[in-house]
Amino acid sequence: MSSLATLTAAQIRERLLQLTLLLAGVFSAALGLKGFLLPNGFIDGGVTGISMLISQLTGVSLSVLIILINIPFIILGYYQLGPPFALKTLLTVLSLAGALLLVSFPPLTHDKLLIAVFGGFFLGAGIGLAMRGGGVLDGTEILAVYISRKLPGSIGDIILIINIFIFGVAAWLLSVETALYSILAYLAAARTVDFILVGIEEYTGLTIISFHSTEIRQLITDKLHRGATMYECTQGFGTHGHQHLKVEAIFTVVTRLEVISLTRDIHAIDPQAFVVMQSVSDTRGGLIKKRALH
Repeated sequence: MSSLATLTAAQIRERLLQLTLLLAGVFSAALGLKGFLLPNGFIDGGVTGISMLISQLTGVSLSVLIILINIPFIILGYYQLGPPFALKTLLTVLSLAGALLLVSFPPLTHDKLLIAVFGGFFLGAGIGLAMRGGGVLDGTEILAVYISRKLPGSIGDIILIINIFIFGVAAWLLSVETALYSILAYLAAARTVDFILVGIEEYTGLTIISFHSTEIRQLITDKLHRGATMYECTQGFGTHGHQHLKVEAIFTVVTRLEVISLTRDIHAIDPQAFVVMQSVSDTRGGLIKKRALH
């Protein structure tokens, strides 16, 4: 029996969704590159930006460069993140190279500001959709994951350092103006990637410490219909100095749109409640709205 025959209906739907996201990501990235950035000489960050910079300076096909420069990172991804991820990334990179080579997009605007913003938007949407589908369009993220495991810096810090170097070289070899517009395109792309991966319903985790924990828990479960985890803790030092009183803490995860109303209601129950909030990139299970799997 073939492996396809052993897949459940849910697994088939999930794989079709991933394939759709990967293809949509490739199309969006190709539109951002050929419809906006490439005709105007702007570049992006990461491996794509390096490929664009080399292509402008040498005349070598961008499609060829994207494949060649990404290969070492795909091999690294094979060992660091597994064969399925590496295969998806390889197919995605090949598809992007093919789209850039074969698909024609007319220049959509000649306004440099619009080119930078919308070129970055479509490119970022492509990167985000590809990541939703389980692959990446740019090997920089793979390198950043690998380096972050060896060095104390975060993945975001490493990507930032790499891109500062790329845009610095662009300013030196091309022009400062081109580098500045390219940075704007990169920022638009980065923000779009965040939006695609996190969305408007960005999650926020709240830890609430209060002597009115029962009422606050009922507020969260009955009004918001969200899950709440209770755990007992001991006060250390607060507004009344050193204390060792037992108190219950509540942890819950809500969407960003619910934070303001929830904190207002908590304050109405207990003005002295101590509330700690932190961003949550994604959740699984529980009483949180489901999202498409990566």
